[in-house]
Amino acid sequence: MERTSLHTLKAASNGSTYNLYVKTPPGYHDPANKGRRYPVVYLTDGDYTFQVASGVTRLTHNAGKMDHVILVGLPNAVGEDGMAARRRDLTPWVNSAMPGPNGGGKAFAEFITSQVFTLVDATYRTDPAQRTFVGQSYGGLLGLWIALAMPGHFSSYLLTSPSIWYAPKGLQQIEADYASHNKDMKARIFLATGGFETVKAGSGDPRYNKETDMVADQTAMAKRLRARAYPGLQVRDMVIPGTIHETTFPIGFTYGMQWLYGVGGLRG
Repeated sequence: MERTSLHTLKAASNGSTYNLYVKTPPGYHDPANKGRRYPVVYLTDGDYTFQVASGVTRLTHNAGKMDHVILVGLPNAVGEDGMAARRRDLTPWVNSAMPGPNGGGKAFAEFITSQVFTLVDATYRTDPAQRTFVGQSYGGLLGLWIALAMPGHFSSYLLTSPSIWYAPKGLQQIEADYASHNKDMKARIFLATGGFETVKAGSGDPRYNKETDMVADQTAMAKRLRARAYPGLQVRDMVIPGTIHETTFPIGFTYGMQWLYGVGGLRG
């Protein structure tokens, strides 16, 4: 991809090694922009999401219809089984009912907010006040957890198909704990889940989930957050018609980026 660089870091928090994909927007290297600083969008599951994000922003950046941002893809750990590594890194607490190692999300979040932030901010012209966390599925769960348990690191969150089912009572308790100690949450949170990511009794359509109603989970979480009436919090949630768990991200990311970074009337 054009204007893309690769960096490698070993995480002090968990000992794993990660590649970072970084893409700068058009005009980044133009002399006229040498003093300009840019928002940064951090994408978990970066092997997949970074490519999608590059495609979604390419024409909108070139057409001047989306604010220019720096993209940072955070792929799974180098040399490790992808599914096992993401289950470990993107789940914020241990669920003994899950197979294999899990619950390493806090260590992964610490890696991002310390080492990754430091490298990106030192290497690129970033605006530390404008950082967006992007997560799909487990990544969406981790994003909600970071917003509640490690607030202040990101100004916005773009979360698709968040796996709230992983331990819904646990996330609800964390949300309640945050509310009991805070009167505000300064963030913009975008949530999107696919229309088929629900359970429809009696339907033989294989696109519906068999057991987990992720639509209901997302709706309930958005309702809880809005009910707090935090002055600095904006929440946008949507159910995307016709998408399943594996196809929600590209469309949800497009809607979310338009809400967060769309220019003029395209924002909103």
